[in-house]
Amino acid sequence: MSHKLLIINPGSTSTKIAVYEGEKEIFEETLRHSSEEIGKFKYVVDQQSFRTEVILKILEDNKINITEMDAIVGRGGLLKPIVSGTYSVNDNMLKDLKENVQGEHASNLGAIIANEIARSINKPAFIVDPVVVDEMEDIARLSGVPELPRKSIFHALNQKAVAKRYAQENMKNYEDINVIVAHMGGGVSVGAHKNGRIIDVNNALDGEGAFSPERSGGIPSGDLARMCFSGKYTLEEILKKITGKGGFVAYLDTNDGRIVRQLASEGDMKAKLVYEAMGYQVAKDIGAAAAVLCGKVDAIILTGGIAYEKMMVDIIKEKVEFIAPITVYPGEDEMLALAQGALRVLNGQEEVKEYK
Repeated sequence: MSHKLLIINPGSTSTKIAVYEGEKEIFEETLRHSSEEIGKFKYVVDQQSFRTEVILKILEDNKINITEMDAIVGRGGLLKPIVSGTYSVNDNMLKDLKENVQGEHASNLGAIIANEIARSINKPAFIVDPVVVDEMEDIARLSGVPELPRKSIFHALNQKAVAKRYAQENMKNYEDINVIVAHMGGGVSVGAHKNGRIIDVNNALDGEGAFSPERSGGIPSGDLARMCFSGKYTLEEILKKITGKGGFVAYLDTNDGRIVRQLASEGDMKAKLVYEAMGYQVAKDIGAAAAVLCGKVDAIILTGGIAYEKMMVDIIKEKVEFIAPITVYPGEDEMLALAQGALRVLNGQEEVKEYK
């Protein structure tokens, strides 16, 4: 019999929910929250009861019996660095999420809401591969400035999911292959996967690697330091240039890759240059990851929303297909990836992990 799961994925102004029977989605809804509703709460964690009530109401309206669930799965938030896997929600995790030990973000609510609902029906609550998954080797952590070590913050959920999908489709074990995964969405992360571990990856949130629709990526550090102390910008303005108003937004005032591609196709030379430059930088990061893997690469996987764009895929392919065969898995099916993580535990394929 297939396990039945409720999946909860909170965003800043929405909450995605889905119900799965095994790997089959039987219900999905995106609950939108107005700025007025969200604005009533001083802190993200204060939204817990509000969002929980909205979730339970929509399930009731759609005649979905919550007591039939075998587990509740939440999107992992900004926790302390942890190895990849499926984690049971415990008191240590809830404490760190509520105290924002690594920062305040809507995803922190995933485990908190999942736990609240799971306890009400006496079932387990899980999270799977949050953005703080850290399997980097020690040599990859050195930045050149001891006070500023490199951090592992990236699209761990989708990177792990597509790497395991590639292994399964090619009748291999994820633990036996080396792949490079380039996730291209609002941010870009390029991970070097070696025998089941992501041994090096750029900090996709905070200014490393290729620029993207919304992020600056790596920028000249001396010039950044001088900009910071020029007196022209506040700290908040500088941080926005790095995350939120960098990349496509900074050059072209849009974060929509489709618009940039369309402008480029219509002969807008600036848009063409910016679009191609992003692909150029992603390709450079893939080349760097190949060096980390000593050139022993079974496949390069392109994923994320921008992987739907053939023009971008072709730009990258031209530069890196000499390294290894390229597989494209466009989009990021986070809900399915969360369900699969829980199923691996419930089906006895993986041991559940405990957050400490």
